[in-house]
Amino acid sequence: MPFAVATVGIAVFSTMDAVMKGLSLAIGAYDAILWRSVAGTVITGTIFIATRTRWPAPAVLRVHLLRGCISGAMTILFFWGLARVPMAQAVSLTFVAPLAAMLLAAIVLKERIGRGALIGSCIAVAGVGVIFAGQARADLGPQAALGALAVLGSALCYAWNIILMRQQAQVARPVEIAFFQTAIVAVLMLAVAPVFATLPAPPHWPALVGAAMLATTSLMLLSWAYARGRASELAPSEYTAFIWASLLGWLVFSETLSPFTLAGAALIICGCLAGLRVRAPVAVMETAL
Repeated sequence: MPFAVATVGIAVFSTMDAVMKGLSLAIGAYDAILWRSVAGTVITGTIFIATRTRWPAPAVLRVHLLRGCISGAMTILFFWGLARVPMAQAVSLTFVAPLAAMLLAAIVLKERIGRGALIGSCIAVAGVGVIFAGQARADLGPQAALGALAVLGSALCYAWNIILMRQQAQVARPVEIAFFQTAIVAVLMLAVAPVFATLPAPPHWPALVGAAMLATTSLMLLSWAYARGRASELAPSEYTAFIWASLLGWLVFSETLSPFTLAGAALIICGCLAGLRVRAPVAVMETAL
């Protein structure tokens, strides 16, 4: 059941990605994230108050703050990159996150990296190389290359986010997690609003509210799943995002699925599965926190 719920959460999140890509192209990635986060804070804050959820303890609040800050960097990098590369390609590059999460555990806690992890890393890196080779062959331009690098940077942030998600889900309810993550990202975006923000035109408001509702739903579904299942067991549910990204990219943005993207995604998934055969600890960030 946790894996099934996580898979539904990924499908909802992928739908939100498609909405946000359209908004990023129309009003810019920063404004799309800012106003979606503001709308999401209102939605999740209302639920937080209506359910009489208690204010978290200081130790739990620190976890919320850390994940919120990482999510802010992850979000801006991903949607900035997503506006410049096809959805399927962007999602394929994020698939390195589960393997990166396992390698991060080795770096932070000085754990031994097994042979499977090393082999998996090489296979995944080869997959990333195939995607970039396809990008160069298609001559998508320097903006696409920068977009792909931004998505890779987002994937590294998400690797840490995966570990924190499991730790956070063990100490907080889904509604609390959704509220604090959304609110912290909104505060980070608002910090530079006087310089960068512009008020979107009214026709974009329904899409912004819809994206916020989709993001909130996905966060709560994933929080429920990660509270009941191991991170190492649920992480492969991320791979179902490729199906949705390919379908939505084709339906909404008329994007074609490149053979290089398909081959690269297959290599990255195989590399991650090979590496994840050696289970990483799910509460790896406790020492770092």
